[in-house]
Amino acid sequence: MLFRGLILAVSVAFVAFVYVLLQVMAKAGVDARLMWIIGSMVTGVAIVAVGALSLSAKWRNGGHDELAPLINGLAKSDIGVALIDAYGRTIYANPAFSRKLSIEPGSDMLSALEARLSYLDIGSSDLADLRTRAMRGEGGEMYVDLSRSAKFADADDDNTADSENAENTDDGNGPSATARGACLRIAVTAGNARSGQMLWTVDGVDPSVMAGGGASVLIPSHTGEETLQIAAQPGQEISAMAPTNAGAGGFEHADQMIERLPVGVCGLDEEGRILFLNRRLASWLGGEPEDFNSGSLELADLIVGDGINGEVKLKVKGGEPIRCFVTHSINAPGKGPVRSQAVIFPDPMPAHEWEHALAETERRVRWFFDESPLSIVLADMSGTVTDANRAFIDTAGQRHEKVVGRSILELILPEDRDEVARYLSKAVMGMGKGGQIEARLAGARGVAAQIYLQRVAGRSGEAGALLLNFLDTTEQKNLEEQFAQSQKMQAVGQLAGGVAHDFNNLLTAMIGFCDLLLSRHGPGDPSFADIMQIKQNANRAANLVRQLLAFSRRQTLQPKIINITDALAEMSNLLRRLIGEKIDLKVSHGRDIGLVKVDPGQLDQVIINLVVNARDAMAAEGGVLTVQTSTEIIDEPKTTDTEIIPPGDYIGIKVSDNGIGIPKDNLTRIFEPFFSTKQRGEGTGLGLSTVYGIVKQTGGFIAVDSEEGKGTTFTIYLPRYEATEEELAETQAVADEAPSRDLTGTGAILLVEDEDAVRTFGARALRSKGYDVLEANNGENALEVLNKTDKTIDLVISDVVMPGIDGPTLVRMLREKKPELKVIFISGYAEDTYRDELDEENGMHFLPKPFSLKDLATKVKEVL
Repeated sequence: MLFRGLILAVSVAFVAFVYVLLQVMAKAGVDARLMWIIGSMVTGVAIVAVGALSLSAKWRNGGHDELAPLINGLAKSDIGVALIDAYGRTIYANPAFSRKLSIEPGSDMLSALEARLSYLDIGSSDLADLRTRAMRGEGGEMYVDLSRSAKFADADDDNTADSENAENTDDGNGPSATARGACLRIAVTAGNARSGQMLWTVDGVDPSVMAGGGASVLIPSHTGEETLQIAAQPGQEISAMAPTNAGAGGFEHADQMIERLPVGVCGLDEEGRILFLNRRLASWLGGEPEDFNSGSLELADLIVGDGINGEVKLKVKGGEPIRCFVTHSINAPGKGPVRSQAVIFPDPMPAHEWEHALAETERRVRWFFDESPLSIVLADMSGTVTDANRAFIDTAGQRHEKVVGRSILELILPEDRDEVARYLSKAVMGMGKGGQIEARLAGARGVAAQIYLQRVAGRSGEAGALLLNFLDTTEQKNLEEQFAQSQKMQAVGQLAGGVAHDFNNLLTAMIGFCDLLLSRHGPGDPSFADIMQIKQNANRAANLVRQLLAFSRRQTLQPKIINITDALAEMSNLLRRLIGEKIDLKVSHGRDIGLVKVDPGQLDQVIINLVVNARDAMAAEGGVLTVQTSTEIIDEPKTTDTEIIPPGDYIGIKVSDNGIGIPKDNLTRIFEPFFSTKQRGEGTGLGLSTVYGIVKQTGGFIAVDSEEGKGTTFTIYLPRYEATEEELAETQAVADEAPSRDLTGTGAILLVEDEDAVRTFGARALRSKGYDVLEANNGENALEVLNKTDKTIDLVISDVVMPGIDGPTLVRMLREKKPELKVIFISGYAEDTYRDELDEENGMHFLPKPFSLKDLATKVKEVL
């Protein structure tokens, strides 16, 4: 390259010189013929100079063109070779050099090697010494076992990961192929002493060579008597491995590498005569290289019989012929006497064994294809299915003959075909190897699947194919949708609960002051009707808030042990009045229906809401409404459209109608608050959401099954409750107990409430019943009131959530001085929110907002 550049520079310089000279002579008035004579002379001198430089470059090459085919063959050699100049720059390196050393190809590969050895903390000093020797014109070699470094495994894993991310096939020559051998021999020969060029080689060696030695061993150039023992066994020498000191150019080193190749190599002339062969091939043939390099022996003379597909038998002196496999390459004319070269591999598999192995391989591949649990489809580049395994046939629910020959897009739901078509097009056009997409398969099952698409390269002249793996994700998709629905319901429930809390404070004041007004304005008063209208609307608002709390599962429940059969029997007359005359009500009960523990009022609300929905669905033409109870024993988790029901014993309540049904798209939304399929003004959208919240708070589950035009069935699963005799007796005693009518009383009460309207109403209501009431608007103010009074407090009524000191904290502070102090907490949130703070046996009780004057007075009377 240097000489070619010099020749080009000289040529350009002479052309420029001639042009400038002619211009100067023209301005000086020199005769034109004289100018052309001078220009021709100068051009002749340039031609002579260029010719001299070319001859010099050819002379410098040393006449080694005969070895050019062998040097080209090093590009495919498994032995790493690199020519490096005195400044460490890489002039040439074959692919094996970077692969063996696990370094990236580049212009400074020697520094990369030093950095790797320094990182592994093995042999970096020996490498520097080896480089210094080569700079002095000396050779040498070193043996290094990389596996003895604690960092080798991590470094090898990183290189392997980089190789996998390269997305090209590993032909064994690229730098991405990680070196598998950890024990290496690194040698250097001074290739050109005058220019400082060095020939470096690297090859893998048997790890036993390093047995008993260190992780790195440096061996200088060998003289006739130099040997070094580094193996475990005494007397084992590696001097035979050391290269002889190469002459100028380093071609003796290349010859030695060819001698050490694990295959036979021979060079032939145009007539097929053997010009040379390496020692490996000579040893197989029972002789020395000199016995075959006479130039009169042809390769064909060594072959016994006819070969088939490169498989031949070679004659062996004094022995039986050996089976070999021969590959052959031809050089371009005019490249020296070596016209072609052959590489011989020993003991190939015979042709009949190849056929047997191929049949066995095909059988195993077919077995793997058919029995794989992963659905696999093969298609040509046009997208037509050529084969599909058994797993895909089962997943798609179709027959094999109905799948093969069809387009892949015909197996996909129409809604997803456009996206699949785009991915197929990218793969066919070579825009990436493939990818991952999600689609649903056509068919009654509606299977959702992840499709892994891969383009498979074909053999030479063939178009290739498409490989598609289908992973059934139907169950996973259902779980994801159920989880998303649950998260959405929970978020809406939290919002509804917060709104309900604020409304409860307002409604408590409205209902309470209405009660105070009604105590002064009887039925004969002109204002009585107006006050009652206000109270009735406030109660309607309170019912709406209770529905919100029921959906959010934050309402206060008062569960009791009941028999579902008895509860439905008591409701049957009410239900018949609700549904009207056009609808026939049928109530049926299963045998041995057990007990459940629920809030009776809330259970009535659930049944009424479902019955009203069924009535509206059959309003146009009437129909039959069925309420049925049964015992449900679930042994394995049962998946519905909305949730998963765990195993257990349940009491089932089914409410069925033969009305218009629910559209499939709405089934996942029917339990959302304010979602309704009715006309505007015909419903609040809270009916089913209230049902859902009450059932879930009770510990049960609800499922829906509907088909448009045929009707809907709601099934409630309530856990069966095994009651003890004591619980049954207590339930009966409560039912027989007559409520007290006298709500007056005496005693000092501390009322702590941050809402002024609620506090004012509560204080006036309690004073009207004969109690002495002290008021405080927060926890700090309550402590101040107690410090200023001499009265003995019999009861504390406190809001739970207040700024500063909240209710539970205030009570704990007061009970430090008076442990027996009785407490009633009031709150717009549910009792379950503060369950840990409540202990009725220890004098703590709960009254949910909104409450009326009667509710407050009854609770105080009960506690005191």
